[in-house]
Amino acid sequence: MSSIKEVLGGKSRYKPLDIFDFSNISKKNIVLIVIDGLGYNYLTKYGKDSFLYKNLKGKMTSVFPATTASAMTTFSTGLAPQQHALTGWFMYLKEIGAVSVILPFTSRAGDLKLTKGKIKYKDIYNEKSFFEDLKTASTSIKHKAYIDSEYSRLVDKGAKKLPFSNLNGFFRQINKALNTTDNKKYILAYWAKLDSLCHEKGADSQEAKGHFNELDKKVKSLADSLKNKNTAIIISADHGLIDTKEKNKIIELKNHPRFVETLAMPLSGEPRVVYCYVKPQKVKEFENYVKTEFKNACEIYKSDDLVKNNYFGLFEPNKKLKDRIGDYVLIMKENYIMKDLVLGEDQSIFIGNHGGVSEEEMFVPLIVVE
Repeated sequence: MSSIKEVLGGKSRYKPLDIFDFSNISKKNIVLIVIDGLGYNYLTKYGKDSFLYKNLKGKMTSVFPATTASAMTTFSTGLAPQQHALTGWFMYLKEIGAVSVILPFTSRAGDLKLTKGKIKYKDIYNEKSFFEDLKTASTSIKHKAYIDSEYSRLVDKGAKKLPFSNLNGFFRQINKALNTTDNKKYILAYWAKLDSLCHEKGADSQEAKGHFNELDKKVKSLADSLKNKNTAIIISADHGLIDTKEKNKIIELKNHPRFVETLAMPLSGEPRVVYCYVKPQKVKEFENYVKTEFKNACEIYKSDDLVKNNYFGLFEPNKKLKDRIGDYVLIMKENYIMKDLVLGEDQSIFIGNHGGVSEEEMFVPLIVVE
């Protein structure tokens, strides 16, 4: 995002990429397509014959944690989680004293809409969007189900918004955005279905592979139609996924009551990166339990240490960051996941998961069609 911002005439504190010279496309329209869940390892494993692979420039790391809430906010702001402080799907909000589901902006317990309690997204998040200071005409393309959400209204501020309802509509809206004016354009287009299929069926599933092939053909068709039209297409992802199919790799806290007793509140974060808020009088018991019962499943870190060691990004952290990552962070090893359950919540254990630091999750592709 630093590279894109520079060629669009802006400035970023973060360094531009060194694996591709973005100055080559500085005078072109830029279409950034984010395919949720398209990890670099997935592409190199299952897409060797694809159009996307043929235009691969290299691999990048996602942000930490490697998850949609954190990474898509980075695509929409140009800031790391260190600055924007959206740290996972489940997030403790000190402002309201509850664990939230941060993108749909609901409570984790009971799935209650926080806006019904007169709480606004800007009460908990107030970073500038990537689009706000751009002089380039900008468009955000998202599914109609969430393009006008509280979250999207803030992170897409300054951009024209175009909704879609299916794959053909997605690519139609990209073309529509490109044909609006003769001026230089920047378009961010987000596609989520590959991630959904990997969650439900697994990254190695035929359903996910079939959808990848369908996407690949659509991107090639778009690229062919834009030849000699002064437009560059950049394709990347927010994260990859890793499959967990073995029951012994799924840690359900209902089977660990002694561990639950050490916690001050439910888990937040992701099944692969778990934020733990620990009762002060139970700290030693918490540490001992993790280091004995979970020693094969995860690494334990003090949350402050991860901030100091720049896991979440560089420079001064957002003042709200430390409140949102607990006292301890458990980073899962191999393909382990950890799950708990709160009142009013349906238990959902996915096959495909993300958020962790494995190569499958952390590496995303940089694909450029000039």
